[in-house]
Amino acid sequence: MLRRVPTESMSRPLVAEVSLSALRHNLSVVRRYAPASQVFAVIKANGYGHGLLRVAAALREAEGFAVLNLGEAQQLREAGFEQSILLLEGFFSADELPQIAKQGISVVVHSPWQVAAINSALITGVNVFLKINTGMNRLGFPPAEVAEVCHALRLGGRLDQCALMTHFATADDERGISAQLEQFAAATAGQRGQRCMANSAAILRYPQTHADWVRPGIMLYGASPFAGQAAADLDLRPAMTLRSRLIAIQQIKPGEAVGYGRSFVAEQAMTVGIVACGYADGYPRHAGTGTPVLVEGVRSRTLGRVSMDMLAVDLTAVPLAGVGSPVVLWGEGLPVEEVAAAAGTISYELLTALAPRVPVREMS
Repeated sequence: MLRRVPTESMSRPLVAEVSLSALRHNLSVVRRYAPASQVFAVIKANGYGHGLLRVAAALREAEGFAVLNLGEAQQLREAGFEQSILLLEGFFSADELPQIAKQGISVVVHSPWQVAAINSALITGVNVFLKINTGMNRLGFPPAEVAEVCHALRLGGRLDQCALMTHFATADDERGISAQLEQFAAATAGQRGQRCMANSAAILRYPQTHADWVRPGIMLYGASPFAGQAAADLDLRPAMTLRSRLIAIQQIKPGEAVGYGRSFVAEQAMTVGIVACGYADGYPRHAGTGTPVLVEGVRSRTLGRVSMDMLAVDLTAVPLAGVGSPVVLWGEGLPVEEVAAAAGTISYELLTALAPRVPVREMS
């Protein structure tokens, strides 16, 4: 059968579309759930793969941005963003403190050496968010040490403010946040300063955690933080759609295989489409046969192993598809968390793994 051939002039057809309106909408959902809280929009990891400055511009109505390091914070300041900026792992060297103070950047303080560095620095005006370890066991001071650390910081006299924060390990599952919240409340009783606790899952499920600041991450990008609950059910819109096209068609017979390792073997004659997208673009190599994909808007599945630059899809349900047919890898019409689950991972990994070689098209 003769199939449609693309006539328009185009380079490799893979592109990531980033919707600015979706980002703004998702911030409005945060406001709806936590109307009394200020928002630290988490835009680390290059805005979860969407582009640091692009996301910041779309979310400029947020009171603050949370990033990983001083370099990201400086990009925001140089671009003219005057909001509060929080370094989520604090500073990595005392040498960073002069720039942090000069640019009015807030830092998470989670280790004794950071307290000592602040108190020894010949600068003032450092904004601290003291991290309390209530069960995540990554960063933070034990609850029993909070009063002593707060006293040491304030004794140093070099603070503009000292806020108190923690991070929930199981806000996204049935175990919830009760035990950690109780520890946080006990550790901070009698301590002055703002509170910051809620991640995306806690924002959506636990209003008692909202406090002065919330820290939405994945929900801003239109993905659900909950296994088994779709983003659309939470009124979240996908901010990134990864699109490509079919670049080749193969007719295979029963017993013939597709791709490296011959991991998929056809049980009957079938049509296979080859998509311009592979693991070098950020698509997960571990996504096996059956990972969902849209071809011409019709739901289908991947076949065999993902290659560096290509992957194969089943065209049984799309008999009229041909070279040039549009493909959605995730995003509009295909939630990224569903693709991630099929690949045995999470949506965060797929979004942040988008490769620099993939062109990004900004959508209003």
